[in-house]
Amino acid sequence: MPLYDCMMLLKPNVSKEALMELVARVGKHVYTKNGVLTDIKSFGTVHLGYGIKKLDGRYFQGQLMQMTMMATPNINKELHYLNKEDRLLRWLLVKHRDIKYGMEFLTEEDGKTELSSLSGSSINDEWDKEDDSDDDRDIYDEEQEQKKGLDG
Repeated sequence: MPLYDCMMLLKPNVSKEALMELVARVGKHVYTKNGVLTDIKSFGTVHLGYGIKKLDGRYFQGQLMQMTMMATPNINKELHYLNKEDRLLRWLLVKHRDIKYGMEFLTEEDGKTELSSLSGSSINDEWDKEDDSDDDRDIYDEEQEQKKGLDG
């Protein structure tokens, strides 16, 4: 069974009891479909980049939750009942892929060859190599002198 993250953004005024009831209901639903919740994280109240409009107003804050689960691939269809949930502003289901990070990536043989194919110079070195003359400044000074000559 693949690993999924279910991100839920709840309205900021939802009580802890209601939040836990919703998490428990999703967990029971996953369990009845032979899935397992592996982790639950609460990120607390977050400020949103834009307002989310609902029937009872526009929200600029929300409570962010992450539920990690192992479930069958059709869990996305089975969680669509969350669309009717009044306490939720948004929800998203993300599937984990076989991506290697950090030291796991570096221990792989293909990761080593990929890193060695990169040149020793960085992008910053290319900037340093460019001719950084003050030609633009000289042109600006000449234009200013010409304007003064015409004005004065």
